[in-house]
Amino acid sequence: MHKGSACAVNTAIIAVAAPLKVMNVALSFFLLYPLFLHLSPPVSAKPATFQQDFRVTWSDSHIRLVEGGQSVQLILDQHSGCGFTSKYKYMYGRVSMKIKLITGDSAGTVTAFYMNSDTDSIRDELDFEFLGNRSGQPYTVQTNVYAHGKGNREQRVNLWFDPSAEYHTYTIMWNHQQVVFYVDEVPIRVYKNNEARGIPYPKSQPMGVYSTLWEADDWATRGGLEKIDWNKAPFYANYKDFDIEGCQVPGPTPCASNPNNWWERAAYQKLSPAEAMKYYWVRRNHMIYDYCTDKLRYPISPPECMAGI
Repeated sequence: MHKGSACAVNTAIIAVAAPLKVMNVALSFFLLYPLFLHLSPPVSAKPATFQQDFRVTWSDSHIRLVEGGQSVQLILDQHSGCGFTSKYKYMYGRVSMKIKLITGDSAGTVTAFYMNSDTDSIRDELDFEFLGNRSGQPYTVQTNVYAHGKGNREQRVNLWFDPSAEYHTYTIMWNHQQVVFYVDEVPIRVYKNNEARGIPYPKSQPMGVYSTLWEADDWATRGGLEKIDWNKAPFYANYKDFDIEGCQVPGPTPCASNPNNWWERAAYQKLSPAEAMKYYWVRRNHMIYDYCTDKLRYPISPPECMAGI
């Protein structure tokens, strides 16, 4: 059962003595109460399928179903990359995909999973960009946040596993208080809502879910020093287990402001102590770039960098 989905709970009633019946009913309510808290009918909450929930945005000849139709394969060669997007936009919630990245020498390639408002001057965007590597080097994931048209908030983390050996889950959680990027349930980045300090936050525009595979050897690997080796082409990235839980737009007007949406509850307003430990572990051991500490670009740290988590 997915959080936020509507469901009916069927209970079997066992004939017992009255005092025991009262006790059992009370105990059943106590055990089921957390379940009822997660029910929130106005939201979209279902496993997404590629055919029903997404469409190809460019080069449909380079996107195909594989693994018996259970996953989608994106292909990059000298002729083209490719991309797809969700058929709907969403306002707040959680989106996730399992991705198996390009194997072997992937230098100069970028595999992206992101949310985007698809607007020009005041774009909102939440980015995962997986930067290809020379064989034997770690894969780097770059995250970025655009709010009200302002981006340039790059952070880079070297993944602590081989993301091309098997599928891993990448998640964007977005609510009124924070945006969190997760890798296999490990938070690697947090962007807090600090509008009270004059810091823009994506809260007024719904965003679609996108993915692309493309060539960017002018910057992707070691700042463009490592070029793509077309002799290794074609390059493949595989996706499966799409999951979208959020307020679909167009949809019920009150949805995005409903405090009973599960992602708006207190447990999701900040990282839990266990999540915070994982977050700091990533930053201490695997972060290789943070715009907040780049004094050449920002002699004075941007204000959101002082906000913490």
